[in-house]
Amino acid sequence: MKLTTNPGKKVYLTTSTGKYARFAVKTHFIEIGENYIDILEKYISPIYREDDIVSISEKIISLCQKRVIYKKDMKISFLAKFLSKFAKPSKRGIGVDSVWKMQYAIDTCGKVKIIYASICAGIGKLFGRKGIFYKIAGEEITGLDGFYDKAFTEYGSYGILLPENPNKVCEEIYEKTRIKAIIVDANDFSQDILGVCSKIKLTEAELTEIIADNPAGQSDQKTPLILIRKNP
Repeated sequence: MKLTTNPGKKVYLTTSTGKYARFAVKTHFIEIGENYIDILEKYISPIYREDDIVSISEKIISLCQKRVIYKKDMKISFLAKFLSKFAKPSKRGIGVDSVWKMQYAIDTCGKVKIIYASICAGIGKLFGRKGIFYKIAGEEITGLDGFYDKAFTEYGSYGILLPENPNKVCEEIYEKTRIKAIIVDANDFSQDILGVCSKIKLTEAELTEIIADNPAGQSDQKTPLILIRKNP
């Protein structure tokens, strides 16, 4: 079992609810269709203590659920090519400056909504307002990952959707492994908690504090699991 700390990250962080150790857990490259229960039993169960919390990257759950969309199954439209030219690259990861993500947005939300979102975003830029496109398009578009091979070659051929029923997944994990987990969509600029085990007494805001610096990293570290342990 390899516990590590990613470059630029700290093991210990003091928050409003106390001081916590955040150990990054090195895993193998998670493939589409694997079982997240098996993954947790392999990497977390041997080191888990009763009061620990495990933060899981949403991509891992999505891959296990086969929540992917392949480039080969998509047809890029003129509208996607046109609108993507006006989009600013996102610091969160892949943005709608990618024709693939823009096409997914069009396919999911419809042409009218995405044209409206693009116009509003353009107007917002004139007044220094950011993120308008994604607020209108919705979290399914914001949360789409993949479609690029910068970190992992495999991700270049498909997009990774948000996981399905993340709260239910956390309950299943606890029922089968007694591990209290949260499912997180995080990068170095923002952290969104998608699912929380009901046995965890901390609020989402308090949990977000603990992972505020994204200890899992966002490149090719292969540390999608973070073991969170409160210091006595």
